[in-house]
Amino acid sequence: MAPYEALYGRKCRTPLCWFETGENLILGPDVVQQTTEKIRMIRENMKTAQSRQKSYYDKRRNPLSFEEGDHVFMRVVPTTGIGRLLKAQKKYVSDPSHIIEPDSIQLKDNLTFETLPLRIGDRSVKILRGKEIALVKVIWSQTNGEDATWEVEEAIRKSYPHLFE
Repeated sequence: MAPYEALYGRKCRTPLCWFETGENLILGPDVVQQTTEKIRMIRENMKTAQSRQKSYYDKRRNPLSFEEGDHVFMRVVPTTGIGRLLKAQKKYVSDPSHIIEPDSIQLKDNLTFETLPLRIGDRSVKILRGKEIALVKVIWSQTNGEDATWEVEEAIRKSYPHLFE
């Protein structure tokens, strides 16, 4: 007899076979006696398994007790993703030239500022998948000097046409 059957008194009904259990059930003293014996046997097996597991646990368990003032060593491990992320990040070396004075920048209401292009520094043509892409090196105005980036010529020509005159 299956444990489910012993516990609930009927067979486990799978979705493949839904039938009424009460129709075919014939009760007699023999069936009741066999069922109670099987239930008793299943319960005994479950108790022995439980006591075996408890004895295994008790052998490996050490009772711990702490008092105030005891030194306790704990191993603290960060979550997996954070540990790898922190190792991969570059360390920042402080540089006094990176500090921007708040008075030298004109901040907008949303705490952003706009950099304007000063001039075109250089030109270059890149060939990607057989197409030629014209690039220009734009020198931007910064508070602490000048910054340069390579940009697509068409986009800069649309946004800042005065640079190409």
